[in-house]
Amino acid sequence: MSDSREPRIRPARPDDDEPLALIDRLTWSPLHAVMPEPQPPYGPFFGGRHGVEGCLVAELDGRVAGYVRLGAPTPLASNAHVRQIQGLAVAEEARGRGVGRALIRAAVEESRRCGARRVTLRVLAHNTPARKLYESEGFVVEGVLPEEFFVGGAYVDDVFMGRSLP
Repeated sequence: MSDSREPRIRPARPDDDEPLALIDRLTWSPLHAVMPEPQPPYGPFFGGRHGVEGCLVAELDGRVAGYVRLGAPTPLASNAHVRQIQGLAVAEEARGRGVGRALIRAAVEESRRCGARRVTLRVLAHNTPARKLYESEGFVVEGVLPEEFFVGGAYVDDVFMGRSLP
């Protein structure tokens, strides 16, 4: 294993399914999740509406440390110029080492490379650490759906954030 101080970001591969599924399960929290906590039997990470394409993986010290999923916000051709962050997770042991920031920057660069003009995302209002990270990377609040979700025994606002790609 190589020891690196900086996370290495790369496109996902099919063999990332198991480590990414594990990160997803271990990082589940009502702070950011609107789906119920995963229970066995666990499904695959890649499948359904999210395949290997559009997923970027962070490696730290030679191990999978997190991911970001990029996708189209809608299937409409009139909306094809926008990419949306549709998932972000960083393994607990990799937090505080710049992995989340590197993934956000890589998602912005990948969106730009694909010809996008904007990147958007949705985040729960009470997820202050994520909102601060997104804001520090140029995302601004563009709308709020009050009490859109009932999570952890409380109603939570859904915050839409976005940024243009110059």
